Order: sequence, then C-alpha cells, then structure tokens
Amino acid sequence: MTHTIRKAATDDAGPLAELAAVTFPLACPPSSSPEDIAAHLANTLTERHFQGYLMNPDITVLVIDDDGRLRGYSLLVHRPAEDMEVASMLTFRPSTELSKCYVHPEHHGLGAAAELMQASLQSAAESGAGVWLGVNNENARALRFYEKSGFRQVGTKTFRLGSTLEHDFVMERAVP
Repeated sequence: MTHTIRKAATDDAGPLAELAAVTFPLACPPSSSPEDIAAHLANTLTERHFQGYLMNPDITVLVIDDDGRLRGYSLLVHRPAEDMEVASMLTFRPSTELSKCYVHPEHHGLGAAAELMQASLQSAAESGAGVWLGVNNENARALRFYEKSGFRQVGTKTFRLGSTLEHDFVMERAVP
C-alpha cells in the first residue's frame, strides 16, 4: 500500500493537533500519568503550536494524507541541536533533528511508518549529512523501528514529560 505523503500546509494545524493527541500517548512509558501527557500536549502539540511550527522556516512537517484525513506526521528541525550535550554526541554535521514521527494506530503495520521515515530522511538530506532523534528508552516498538531504519544509539538525554523526567536514547544515522 502506498501512502500520500506531502508537506503540511497551514490549514493542517488543527488536524495535526488532533492526530498528536491520539499518537503521542502511544509513545509514552506505561508509567506516564494522564496529567503529564495532557500537560505535554498542551505545552507543545496544540493547534497554535503546530501553526508556529508550520510558519518556522527551520521546520518541515510532513503528513500522511489519506483522502483528506491525516494519518501520520513527522516534524524535522533543520538547525544545529540546541542541547550542547546532544550536539557533542552527534557525528554527522550538519544534522537535522527528527523531532516527531508518529502514525495513527489504525495504520500501524501497513508500511505507513516506513514510507514516512523515507520521506523524512529525504527531507533531512536537503539540509545536511545526518539526522538524529530522541526516543524514550522504554519505547521498545519505536526503538526496533528506528534501528530497522538505520539509526544507532549514540548517547542519552533527559526529557521532561509534565512533572516527570524521562530518559531518551539519542540515535542518529547518515542521510541517504
């Protein structure tokens, strides 16, 4: 099955926020509280936040468009890592952060994530030599997917989820 992947438009901000509300909780550790997940959604994944991402020239948002319904998205940040600890781990320069890569659970197992990853890597290739991401160290499904996609672990970082400090693996790979 081939999915339509396109660059997000400004009128996608609302549907992106709705999709994020479905997909982000799936990536959280089982111990994450609903309050912490809700706080993260409110602080980073609202329609207003997506409008800002879509207006930022350093950010590319790609979406899986299934006849007008968004079924997945990735968010790429085309600028140097702001976290100096993360920047010191990376071996590819310049490097793009794959900040978000989520697919609606109804599309899991259908090849959508692999297609979205390929499109994301192609977008990252336009900006540099590598791509990096942070993934929760308890998210076994995502870790397997990223390893299968050619990423390797280069370090760890912390991530605040509401009131909880989580631990992420930092992974990177060269772009195709």
